[in-house]
Amino acid sequence: MREFIYEIIESLRRNKLRTVLTGFSIAWGIFMLMLLLASGNGLKNGVMRNFSDNTDNTVILFSGYTNLPYKGHARDREIIFDNTDSILLASEFSETDDIMPVYELGYKQIFNKEKYADGNLTAVTPHYFTARNVRLKQGRLLNRLDMEQQRKVIVIDEQAAKRLFDTNDVIGKTIVSDDITYTVVGVYSTTQMEWRMSFYIPLNFALSAYNTENRFKEMHFTLNGLTTSEAHENFDNTLRKRLARKHEFDPEDYGAVYIANQYLGYLKTMSIFSALTTFLWMIGIGTLVSGIVGVSNIILITVKERTKEFGIRKALGAKPASVVRLIIAEALVVTTLFGYVGMAAGVIATEIINDLIEKTTTSVNTEMVIFQDATVDMGIAISATVLLIIAGALAGYFPARKAVAIKPIEALRYE
Repeated sequence: MREFIYEIIESLRRNKLRTVLTGFSIAWGIFMLMLLLASGNGLKNGVMRNFSDNTDNTVILFSGYTNLPYKGHARDREIIFDNTDSILLASEFSETDDIMPVYELGYKQIFNKEKYADGNLTAVTPHYFTARNVRLKQGRLLNRLDMEQQRKVIVIDEQAAKRLFDTNDVIGKTIVSDDITYTVVGVYSTTQMEWRMSFYIPLNFALSAYNTENRFKEMHFTLNGLTTSEAHENFDNTLRKRLARKHEFDPEDYGAVYIANQYLGYLKTMSIFSALTTFLWMIGIGTLVSGIVGVSNIILITVKERTKEFGIRKALGAKPASVVRLIIAEALVVTTLFGYVGMAAGVIATEIINDLIEKTTTSVNTEMVIFQDATVDMGIAISATVLLIIAGALAGYFPARKAVAIKPIEALRYE
């Protein structure tokens, strides 16, 4: 066994440059595959984090303006929701849960003595925070009693809390907006892609104070029992036709009401990333194949250069299996050694890149990220390396078969 190992090392040593160049192509192939897959995963995780403010079963209705005349109504007519739309969703569509009208009061300033913060003031129901995955940092979110008693309470962004108060203990403190004094009951942090801060007050209070007609332009609700894209598409089409009949607009007029089905958006995003992953795998496998071809070439050249040696071995009684074993072992050594080097370098590189991305994201103090967790599952990395080693063994097998097929007398005459 010792002689066998020494023989492999000596063979590789005699062809240092060729061995190193071939090994580099293998290591580079594994390294690039890991970087490509890590980049794809990082992009996917970053985008999914940015869009994680909605649960997958949430649907958002946005009112708009008609683009088409319909039944005597002129175009450019504004569609506005009211409480009857909530009743319609609850009574006629069994798939709907947690119907949440949303009333946007617009861009406001909230004050704490001489300090102020700017942001969107939005009136919501308690279910809104669950549907939007709002993450509580201090205190509590709005609840049922806030709605029933029309309390003047507010939930603010953590950035607004830092700007308005010099202390981290802000729960119970008061702020003013539109000459109305609110008590801060909660501070939240979120991954929403908003460049403005947002503040939330109970819907019932806002309707009584600002909107006695109970009219609003946005509604959220969740769906249950729909598990396929076809079911969601059918629901959207049925809902659009029903709203068109109620508000008297053309069902094909998509500007009148916009239906944002988060589940369908999620499926579209996943299909894009599936295509991206497939594309990256194709590039990575192509790089690996070039390394395998390199291994095959070096073995072919080695066999050609050692033809006379193999002839002498066979003439002295060496079995063909021993020659094949020697050549395959050389191929395995090259692919295993440099495959491991490429995998290790890929792991180190992805960890460094991931660490730099996290530090950059923290330093700019933003919730919006492009890359997150840009790493590769170790199972995939090890599997790719094992496949490369198997391919290297096959790459050595065929030249070995060619070597043992030569008759000893022909091999001895070979120049």
